[in-house]
Amino acid sequence: MKVIAKTGKEDLATVYIAEFASKKRVEFVESIQPPLSREKKWVLIISSLFGCCINCQFCDAGGNYEGKLSKNELLAQIDYMVKNRYPDKIIPVEKFKIQFARMGEPSLNPNVLDVLTELPEIYNAPGLMPSISTVAPAGTDKFFEELLEIKNKIYKDKFQMQFSIHTTDLKKRAWLIPVKKWDFKAISDYGNDFFRQGEKKITLNFALADNLRVNTQELLKYFSPDKFLIKITPVNPTFKALSNELTSCKSLNKENKLVQDLNKAGYDVILSIGELEENLIGSNCGQFLANYENEKKNLKESYNYQLQKI
Repeated sequence: MKVIAKTGKEDLATVYIAEFASKKRVEFVESIQPPLSREKKWVLIISSLFGCCINCQFCDAGGNYEGKLSKNELLAQIDYMVKNRYPDKIIPVEKFKIQFARMGEPSLNPNVLDVLTELPEIYNAPGLMPSISTVAPAGTDKFFEELLEIKNKIYKDKFQMQFSIHTTDLKKRAWLIPVKKWDFKAISDYGNDFFRQGEKKITLNFALADNLRVNTQELLKYFSPDKFLIKITPVNPTFKALSNELTSCKSLNKENKLVQDLNKAGYDVILSIGELEENLIGSNCGQFLANYENEKKNLKESYNYQLQKI
């Protein structure tokens, strides 16, 4: 793997663009969460696929799918970022999160499971906490069965499971995530098996847009607040979100009616708004390079950091 470009800001987030021997390219990201220092929380976000075959309507990583990354290609992304800061692979970080959430749906790549199995042997990292972010495509049952075994055997309470839901409007959800996928009952059934008392609750993620409805009572039919929590993020200003007229909810705060309704229903609610400057870096918006090159222009509210060729 050769890192060919990067963009970002040292004290917030850096996006790396890498090329493999096959000439295929991916992105991966490292970030911190101000005001927390890197020693308190360090997040690595890696790609699982070359491109993505899901094509969510607000994600710039979709399209141009060219296959799965090998185990070594997955590890190379992590290793690059780790060795830049901790060459001896001893990582004294309280919360060292490795998130499979950049380019590609992780459950479509079984090599992700091999990486999860080997991570504790490769790095001396007491704070290691892997995270899988998924839309749970149909046909991935075997992946999730094996993931459950790995979590129970290796990670227990140091694993974050996240399902991307985005809306309770089933027609909108079908449009937003245009593949066959688990319905709410299937996600709930798996979550009930996955969660054990004392472990982290399973996250239901909603990228909240003005025209995407979230019905608290509908969530309560399937997802117990004792086992599931709600994470709300703004829809990031990507090229695809703009073209599909998906604009972020403007009143995303603790006083938001949805947030209050969810709290009253018993859900823990995480408002993950982040730093606005991350939109300019492109650290949370999907694939930076393809859109930047294809569009030949910058969006007003995002992707304004210039790539530095290496």
